[in-house]
Amino acid sequence: MSSGTLKLMTPVHLGPYTLRNRVVMAPLTRMRSGPGNVPRALNAMYYAQRASAGLIISEATPVSPFGHGYYDTPGIHTKEQAEGWKQVVRAVHEKGAKMFLQLWHVGRMSHPDLQPGRVSPVGPSPLASNDYAYTKEGPKPHPVPRPLRTEEVRDIVREFRLGAELALDAGFDGVEIHGANGYLLEQFVASGSNHREDEYGGPVQNRARLILEVTEAVAGVWGPDRVGIRLSPANRHGNIEDADRWGTWSHLIAQLAPLRLAYIHLVEPRVDDSQDIENPDLRLASTCFRQFINPPTQLISAGGHNLASAEAAVESGSADLVAFGRLFVSNPDLPHRFEAGAPLNTYDRSTFYGGDERGYTDYPFLESTEPASSVCR
Repeated sequence: MSSGTLKLMTPVHLGPYTLRNRVVMAPLTRMRSGPGNVPRALNAMYYAQRASAGLIISEATPVSPFGHGYYDTPGIHTKEQAEGWKQVVRAVHEKGAKMFLQLWHVGRMSHPDLQPGRVSPVGPSPLASNDYAYTKEGPKPHPVPRPLRTEEVRDIVREFRLGAELALDAGFDGVEIHGANGYLLEQFVASGSNHREDEYGGPVQNRARLILEVTEAVAGVWGPDRVGIRLSPANRHGNIEDADRWGTWSHLIAQLAPLRLAYIHLVEPRVDDSQDIENPDLRLASTCFRQFINPPTQLISAGGHNLASAEAAVESGSADLVAFGRLFVSNPDLPHRFEAGAPLNTYDRSTFYGGDERGYTDYPFLESTEPASSVCR
């Protein structure tokens, strides 16, 4: 495959922006923020290294002090955090890329060690995820969450709106709502984790209410053409189950269509969290949901892509852009490697979460066999 034939490397319109290519850096939790969950210079270097992407989506960023489920993740619920993000955005903009912040609340996917006052995490219903939280002392099982009262659910909408406002102040080009991977908004959408009896539970029209209210609130801050949303219809990470996955997520995506968002970011069924899975349910692939996504909204496909599958997706029109996660971890210049047909660095999974510059800013660029320089050395 010659670089001259790569549609993946052609410009594309996304909301008010023209991106220089269709390669997206996926949101990647790396657990390397500074004190107070404030982004720091090391984070700015990491993102700037990867700014050959057409679009960078930040790591998942909690909109509430109660929304954290991983140790040392940067937040977007204080002015200090917004100030910290400014240096990251400046570094990315200096390299010519656009950057969206991913707005996040983990809900039940947390632990009292990560909660202010060591209170219980919250969720739609008192049902545990049967998974583990990454705490300072290591993995600890998620407890049974405290179910949110109806008025507290409305507070979640306000927290996402505040996070969107702080992201605007920080200078981002847009925001992405995290409605995937087993976290709070997906916990409300899925029938297996939502057993509520108020207006946020029961039929899919009610279970989808929170994520739609959040989306409308965030779009009210940014305008819909600078807002995206990430969904994972096939996801089972965090013990997410649903009695009718196709019916639930096709309803949600159809309800999002009139908002005319910048994009819908769909995780393919062949990936669960950061692991490949066997025998995926291809009925829940992005190609099946494409019928509900109309211009100007673009479709981003994520999940286990390589160059060949990404190029096939954009050539066929099943996706407009393609997001890469693990490959961007180990290849800061991934688009350039695609263009050159160059070999890729192998990622080290043991350095994905937490640590220092090792496995973060020290992967080599194509033009050098030496690790990238680091401000921390």
